[in-house]
Amino acid sequence: MSTATHKLLKGATGDWEMVIGMEIHAQVTSNSKLFSGASTAFGGDPNTHVSLVDAAMPGMLPVINEECVRQAVRTGLGLNAKINLRSVFDRKNYFYPDLPQGYQISQYKSPVVGEGEVQLELDGGRSVTVGIERLHLEQDAGKLLHDQSPTMSYVDLNRSGVALMEIVSKPDIRDAEQAKAYVTKLRSILRYLGTCDGDMEKGSLRADVNVSVRKPGGPLGTRCEIKNMNSITFIGQAIEYEARRQIEILEDGGSIDQETRLYDPNKGETRSMRSKEEAHDYRYFPDPDLLPLEFSQAFVDELKAKLPELPDQKKARFVADFSLSPYDASVLVAERESAEFYETVLSGLANRARDGKMAANWVINELFGRLNKEGQDIAGSPVNAGQLAAIVDLIGEGTISGKIAKDLFEIVWQEGGDPRALVESRGMKQVTDLSAIEKVVDDIIAANPDKAAQVKDKPQSLGWFVGQVMKSSGGKANPQAVNDLLKSKLGI
Repeated sequence: MSTATHKLLKGATGDWEMVIGMEIHAQVTSNSKLFSGASTAFGGDPNTHVSLVDAAMPGMLPVINEECVRQAVRTGLGLNAKINLRSVFDRKNYFYPDLPQGYQISQYKSPVVGEGEVQLELDGGRSVTVGIERLHLEQDAGKLLHDQSPTMSYVDLNRSGVALMEIVSKPDIRDAEQAKAYVTKLRSILRYLGTCDGDMEKGSLRADVNVSVRKPGGPLGTRCEIKNMNSITFIGQAIEYEARRQIEILEDGGSIDQETRLYDPNKGETRSMRSKEEAHDYRYFPDPDLLPLEFSQAFVDELKAKLPELPDQKKARFVADFSLSPYDASVLVAERESAEFYETVLSGLANRARDGKMAANWVINELFGRLNKEGQDIAGSPVNAGQLAAIVDLIGEGTISGKIAKDLFEIVWQEGGDPRALVESRGMKQVTDLSAIEKVVDDIIAANPDKAAQVKDKPQSLGWFVGQVMKSSGGKANPQAVNDLLKSKLGI
């Protein structure tokens, strides 16, 4: 694959280049919080999943959750990143009403995971590598509720203390398309690993997007951070708007203020939230209540040995074993559930090597296409993997044609049932009796002598005869037998 080119924005003074870095906050999949035993379950009544530690009661001390550490290390391994056997938790000091301690326990100079990378595949077979700067663990804040009272805001601390992985990219992203592809790929990796459910609607995955502009190849410009993005579509829109806003200011002779901004999807614009803090504003120092986090290489090796097959590895295997196109393989592995469905279909095939490509076509084009049309996901599919495998097997065996298979798929979608039993009970078997097919062929040729005479000069018109024979036979004639008989009788 070639290295990706990226989008330049046209301005009054020429082309401008975007420089984008992202900080992804991914909620760790664990039953309890980072430093307490309180539940992480989503959707509880306000302040029902709160321990004395989460509420920052006097004298309460944090205790590290080993499962959260495991999940962070597993994520680092999935990002081909350096795992630091020694890391330190720091206090990041700032005041927010939903942060009971008045500081956040995070990691600064010594994170648990160091540099890694994510490989992106873009339209047109282009690729780009986005570097990962670090991954560190930190606790989440609570949530302010502004719509409960006309005169005051309420605080829900259920989320306070929930473990987050902050995954910080290098400023390697150059346009909105790459940014969206990066979040999509990262979310897919996290879901495969089982370290974050990636549910952006519930806030399990949120992105802070740093955007600056410069003349192509020039020095880096001043960046603005767009905070708390929870939609991949909105991320793309916000980047485009923010880049153009900065270009207009610079071309008018102004300068960019480093600040934190919010994106308003209703207006399609970003707006200022506050001036951007620097690291020294947070007054980081090692948390005195927590010892440095240390683990052995054996601990890391054990986790690495148990990692699942990740999207890039699975894609390479599908291409090699079943001759799938890179695009089709990418579609199948984009979500873990889709890949698992396809592999379950494969396990039900009589001949995986022969029919793996056909199975992929049916999963992608027929099943996914229908699910998208109906607004359903793979988990709610009326056609299960076993039924789809049976349909593909029936085609591979020559029992039914592709056209009949589509009719059979519709019946199974609407009514359910065993595809093989349905083919028997409804008389859907493909006609392979050459004498029966030959009579239909002879009748079509006899009824169309002018077209038959033209076939030698226009071989492509053979397709018309094939269509007529298939139509006359109700789609039951074997297409290969039809082709062979027509070529023989028409002398081509």
